[in-house]
Amino acid sequence: MISVQNHRPLLSGNKWLPFFCIALLLAACSPKTRPVATTVKKPTDTEKKPDNTSEKPVKAPEQKVATIAMILPLNLEHLNPAQKYSPIQLSQANIAVEYYQGFKLALDSLTAYGNNYRLQIFDSKDEAMQAHDLALNAFIRSSDLIVGPVFPDGVKSFSAALSYSKGPILSPLSPANPSTIKSKNLITAIPPLEYHAWGAAEYINRTVKPKKIFVLRSGFNQESDYAINFKKAIDSLSKKKVKVTNVYVIRGKLSSLLPQLSKTEKNVFVIPATDQAFLGVTLRSLDTLNKHYPVMVFGHPSWEKFSFLKPQLLQRLNTHITSTEKINYKAGATITFLRNYRRAYHVEPTEYAIKGFDEGLYFGKLLFMDKGMQSIEETDFTGLHNGFHFVKKPGQGWINTHVNILMYTNFELKQVE
Repeated sequence: MISVQNHRPLLSGNKWLPFFCIALLLAACSPKTRPVATTVKKPTDTEKKPDNTSEKPVKAPEQKVATIAMILPLNLEHLNPAQKYSPIQLSQANIAVEYYQGFKLALDSLTAYGNNYRLQIFDSKDEAMQAHDLALNAFIRSSDLIVGPVFPDGVKSFSAALSYSKGPILSPLSPANPSTIKSKNLITAIPPLEYHAWGAAEYINRTVKPKKIFVLRSGFNQESDYAINFKKAIDSLSKKKVKVTNVYVIRGKLSSLLPQLSKTEKNVFVIPATDQAFLGVTLRSLDTLNKHYPVMVFGHPSWEKFSFLKPQLLQRLNTHITSTEKINYKAGATITFLRNYRRAYHVEPTEYAIKGFDEGLYFGKLLFMDKGMQSIEETDFTGLHNGFHFVKKPGQGWINTHVNILMYTNFELKQVE
């Protein structure tokens, strides 16, 4: 799972090439238009014009142009040689440029179907005051879709100051809970942690069908969001027929659970922890337990990025996790995207470029559907990195609830559904 709440480290690759192109990119925000050619029929010798009449010129129907305002933390004032990007600012600007390039590539591809877009970029500078001021901009307020700001604090400041907007506000990269933003016009594209918990619960209830589930806790408060929502989901899906037991584990001791474990059926353990020390000792204890009691583990989505977790151990424990960014680099659609992106920008795409492409393709299509953005709940989408299945919640807008289920197989994570 990607979270843009925390500052990112520097990305690999050429960091300055995108910035040399920014001025050109911003100037090229207008879409590739496809003019309509009209022809006037010439009279033939056998055709006579009625007397005392004059031809009226044929007016071509006006093509719809969808307007998109994109608010990104570019910090363009630091392009001045007298100023320098800090590492954090450079990382944010790299993310912004990569996302923009993927999004624009998607829009460019949609122009082949006759769609026309006007995309205009605004620099949020990752400042709450700047986001607040941009909420008063006439173009932004009248746009069919507003993309950004990127980081949660900016989204809060922007949406709080936006008394009216024609189109919805897309939060493109942050999984922050929309209940903290409280905007009925918000679209949260990256599923919040709550929906990872629900996704795991739904998969366990449907495929494993256990009688009991153990949630192993370290005691840190940050585990509560996942643990609470997982129990709510299991209770709802199983109609409270599955018992969920919270177990606070100290120094990996699990002996108290032995009387409750089965030697023939899978014993399901859900671990919402992300602390390295806790995970190290607890997973080793489960590995010992697994020699006599079959174990199945469901972990936090952040585990996918933890290099200290050894695939051999996780595979022995039959470990599953949820994810929103599993990319199949062998798929035909992915190969085509990679080729087109390299041709357009002469760099390798990052995960942010891929997310930008998926979101540009999905929302670019929605803007030209008969019901426009109101079709969002009726229109699912499978992208290169994740799928989109949006539900609307009062006061929170539309939330993508789709997560993938991954399992360690042959010492790597593979998608099972």
